[in-house]
Amino acid sequence: MSNAVKAVKEPLFHIEKRASLPAWKAWAIRGGALLVALVVSCILSGLFLGGNPFAFFSSVFSGAFGTSTRINTLLKELSLLLCVSLAVVPAFKMKFWNLGANGQILAGCIATTACMIYLNGVVPPAVLYILMFVSAILAGAIWAVIPAIFKAIWNTNESLFTLMMNYIAEGLVAFFLTLWATDGSGTLNPIKDAMLPKIGGEDFILPLIVAIVLTAAMYIYMRFTKHGYEISVVGESENTAKYVGINVKKVVIRTLIVSGALCGLVGCLLSGAINGNISTSMHDGMGFTAIMVAWLAKFNPAIMAVMAFVVIFVERGAAFASRQMGVTNSAFPSIVTGIIFFFVIACEFFIEYKLKFRSKKKGGNE
Repeated sequence: MSNAVKAVKEPLFHIEKRASLPAWKAWAIRGGALLVALVVSCILSGLFLGGNPFAFFSSVFSGAFGTSTRINTLLKELSLLLCVSLAVVPAFKMKFWNLGANGQILAGCIATTACMIYLNGVVPPAVLYILMFVSAILAGAIWAVIPAIFKAIWNTNESLFTLMMNYIAEGLVAFFLTLWATDGSGTLNPIKDAMLPKIGGEDFILPLIVAIVLTAAMYIYMRFTKHGYEISVVGESENTAKYVGINVKKVVIRTLIVSGALCGLVGCLLSGAINGNISTSMHDGMGFTAIMVAWLAKFNPAIMAVMAFVVIFVERGAAFASRQMGVTNSAFPSIVTGIIFFFVIACEFFIEYKLKFRSKKKGGNE
């Protein structure tokens, strides 16, 4: 038997972790990924929709910024998505995988709508508005704290628990609609005389103000407060948190109260300020989209505003461009959104790692 050692051939390349990139370079990569994603979307629109790819590109911008109404709609949806993204940040920073934001939003919608139905005309308008906000915040907090208590005490799986709470919330909405929609249609007409007053006659201004205030408040809360520090420590290591004297159970419960309360606030904006009613799909899946926004922004509230804008811009623009090309369903806009997410997420790999190719001098052998 030969004792010769076989030459080991090096792989063509291997993955190596980068040193920390400057912030401008990381954002340049993300911007490039977004641009490539838009180009790919344009090409696909030409292949599958039979339209002019360049027309699709211009239609995306027109769909988002073409008229004042479209800009207002974009700002409204951006504000709501940003608020939900801010709501899930504390829980995810703590590595509590809160998948129940949709249900917590609906809980806020139920509480708000109940106030509008039962208290309108019974209490002064100013009191009604305060009760709408307070009840929605409490409802969202209660809906979030239930799985938090089970996690803190019995270590249940928070992902499944919070996810199941979404379906329960949708069931409750359907139940209350049978009580409130007295015509049997299952659809509640807007209760316009009980809605929150529109600032400047526009329904996007109040959500925008709330989003700006929450962004600043969450940044301060996570970066400069004791609670924010405790959330970070628990997220890094529960054992370390316990060692330094942090009550982990208390932090888990408190953090989910904050998260659920903010989702409930979004429910109040949806039912009380924008729609004036309630439906099982009023959350519009924002709870899941918000997770992506928060993750891509690395849980930085300021950067989340940018990521939320990108998501809403693409969704609104692609939907309009598809309609321009004669597509009436939401399939292609969803594909475009998926492509954007794919490229933006994939670019994170190149920010964190680099490909190091085999040296030619070695000839592939050692």
